Amino acid sequence: MTPPPPILACQAVVKTFRRETGEIVRALDGVNVEVGHGTLAALVGPDGAGKTTLLRLAAGLMTADSGDVAVLGMDIRRDAASVQARIGYMPQRFGLYDDLSVQENLDLYADMHGVTGPPRRQRYERLLHMTALGPFTRRLAGKLSGGMKQKLGLACTLIRQPELLLLDEPTVGVDPLSRRELWEIITDLVHGQGVSVVVSTTYLDEAPRAGMAIVMHQGKVLACGPPDEVCHIATGRVFRVRPASGQAARGLQARLLDAPGIVDAVPEAGLVRIVTVDTTPPTLAELEPPTSTRETFRDGFMVLMQSTQTQADEGLDQGFHQPATAPTAFSLQPTASPVVSVRGLVRRFGDFTAVDHVDFQVRRGEVFGLLGPNGAGKTTTFRMLCGLLPASGGELTVAGVDLHKTRASARQRIGYVAQKYSLYGQLSVVENLGFFASAYGLRGSRRRGRIEWAIREFGLADFARLTSEKLPGGYKQRLAMAAALLHEPEILFLDEPTSGADPLARRDFWRRITALAEGGVTVIVTTHFMEEAEYCDRIAIIDAGKIWAQDTPANLRQRARRDDQPEPTMEEAFLEIVEAARRGNP
Repeated sequence: MTPPPPILACQAVVKTFRRETGEIVRALDGVNVEVGHGTLAALVGPDGAGKTTLLRLAAGLMTADSGDVAVLGMDIRRDAASVQARIGYMPQRFGLYDDLSVQENLDLYADMHGVTGPPRRQRYERLLHMTALGPFTRRLAGKLSGGMKQKLGLACTLIRQPELLLLDEPTVGVDPLSRRELWEIITDLVHGQGVSVVVSTTYLDEAPRAGMAIVMHQGKVLACGPPDEVCHIATGRVFRVRPASGQAARGLQARLLDAPGIVDAVPEAGLVRIVTVDTTPPTLAELEPPTSTRETFRDGFMVLMQSTQTQADEGLDQGFHQPATAPTAFSLQPTASPVVSVRGLVRRFGDFTAVDHVDFQVRRGEVFGLLGPNGAGKTTTFRMLCGLLPASGGELTVAGVDLHKTRASARQRIGYVAQKYSLYGQLSVVENLGFFASAYGLRGSRRRGRIEWAIREFGLADFARLTSEKLPGGYKQRLAMAAALLHEPEILFLDEPTSGADPLARRDFWRRITALAEGGVTVIVTTHFMEEAEYCDRIAIIDAGKIWAQDTPANLRQRARRDDQPEPTMEEAFLEIVEAARRGNP
């Protein structure tokens, strides 16, 4: 019996684009990929790797410059309509209608796909059960949490049962609980319903869930096969090292990134996990000898990224061996009293209590993480701390200012990077910086000097005249960060600043945060990337407006330690704490 053709096959595929700057970008450069029936394949790679372009070609939404793309055994050029009738595609920004209810969104997509009668009712029942959206059919889509919106988008995509499902970063911006639920749905589609799935992701810990990992960089496929094959690339090259007494793990990590022979370094449970260029343990002066540890997918991925580096490789501009130093202006003196003090903080919206008697304090130069599921109260707390929203009760002091009395004066001493980056899409990089400089009261030579500093410090010179909506990769993040630091704030609030950023951009981002903290800037951050929580000195986990745990990352990990889980990850600890709180047993 002749085996069926691959459900997706790409041969020597090339696709180029012209940026607004006139630069020609080769999004796909001779790509060869085959995905078999019933396979769950993960596309991983940094921004600009070509992941979204590959998915859009497979969906028949654009055509390749050269090469062949076959989907379900059909040439996508000639049979795009036939292919599209048998596949599902969920882009990064799925087209939900915020002013329609959950049910009305489902009805709209069912009408578009001609799903009627008994099959329609049966499909609704299954999808609402699968996504746990049954109790929320009357809720407006705009009122759903980030995770619920993603599940509704997936349900709308699945109104018509596809043979192949293409998902472009479906878990970006959702908390670990929702992310786990989405992966349970995806896994059931593959193993329970026989759907083939190709999913792109920025979370390297998601790749091992797939049966096939496709690692891409600058339009090329670097690896294609079982995820374990990528892990094994780093075999014998992974070590842990303990920082010197009194040294933060993130400070040692930032220094090790520039040490010879180091491919990658990340904080991990108070230690630093390092990946080396070979199997020789590094010699680190004044530190205990490194101990070897088991390799992960991230370790192998970083080795692959490093192996592609050349002198002219601008694609690695967001990560490898790029020192990030604190500007000389950031040399704030330590203080005995906390620079942020929150006691009994409450915020009500009518009968709903979004923040319920929250307490924490943050010292100067500390990196403090506020973690929680979507809708936990993190952003509401942030907005009160920034003076953008009045508190309903409690005490709130920021940089020595009582925010109940003088919110405006406190704003001059803080910087704020919002979830969606408060940039003006139609303004250029320079115009955005000019606007924010004026908003912070910067004038004359100081204004010019700070804008020049921002462009130089964040590597924005090549894009200075480009509108912010056209910025590639992690450069929107860089611009948002630069704008928040123009007035040299004492305290920096970061609300999910790396959502959607790739691993290299996130690493570069945290090197800058480390440099700022060492200069005395206090940082308070929310994130859904649990690996980023390791950069924090302390973490508070909030849910339903209450703080359920507050400690160092290493100590919080221990709360999830069990015989079958001797070395829990930060994500496992987060899930354990939140679920225990919801069971009434925090």
